Amino acid sequence: MSQKIAYLDCHSGVSGDMLLGAFLDAGLSLEKLRTELQALPVEGYELRLSPYTDQGITGSRFEVVLTEQDQPTRSFTDIAALLASSQLSPWVRDTTTAIFRRLGEAEAAVHGVALNEIHFHEVGAVDAIVDIVGNTLAIEALGITQLYASPLPLTRGHLCMAHGLMPVPAPATLEILSAVKAPWVPTQLEGEFVTPTGAAILATLARFEMPAIAIERVGYGFGKKRVIWPNCLRACLGEAYGNFHQHGHEHSHTHQHTHS
Repeated sequence: MSQKIAYLDCHSGVSGDMLLGAFLDAGLSLEKLRTELQALPVEGYELRLSPYTDQGITGSRFEVVLTEQDQPTRSFTDIAALLASSQLSPWVRDTTTAIFRRLGEAEAAVHGVALNEIHFHEVGAVDAIVDIVGNTLAIEALGITQLYASPLPLTRGHLCMAHGLMPVPAPATLEILSAVKAPWVPTQLEGEFVTPTGAAILATLARFEMPAIAIERVGYGFGKKRVIWPNCLRACLGEAYGNFHQHGHEHSHTHQHTHS
């Protein structure tokens, strides 16, 4: 049986909304995503998808827009309970919980506290929950059995966060990606191009390898920044080519590789 795989070209980094934008641009239905997300007991947001062009390349720009600004700060325990009480499929529920656990454990390691003491400021908000659940739903809906990802751009600078001014990449992002020995390549860009949310999704679900792939569809998900190149993530969807997929993983779905 042929395997449906996806290669993520993260030449300009990765965030939850760029990745979901790329999956939507590659053929995921926004209406299907919206319907599936109703299984999640979270309110106060709407999804916005718009065509976007940057330096001659056209794709999609996805955003989670908050309609209620007063959102609770949630702990990992809160998020795990919220997911457990949802009507999401078992794979989506378990995978999303594993991604949030990875985020929480990274934050806990950086701040020197226990996992249950971590309260998500930047990533506990509704938009991060929707991004992570949405991407997991997208992978399931598109039938993707394995994600692969390119090396990530190593940028510099500082970022204003809940705890104050932090170096880029954010400490939690480095913690998450160093745990899986994710490859970085230097770039002259300043600012955050790899977010903790994007890092946690890749660290949980992707292999940092180039697959042998017969590409069938390409989706472009754009970020908000304007830089010297088109600021997009490219999702290349297709089938594993030749015998490549037999080396090292015989499982038939990404969830077999999920580890916390």
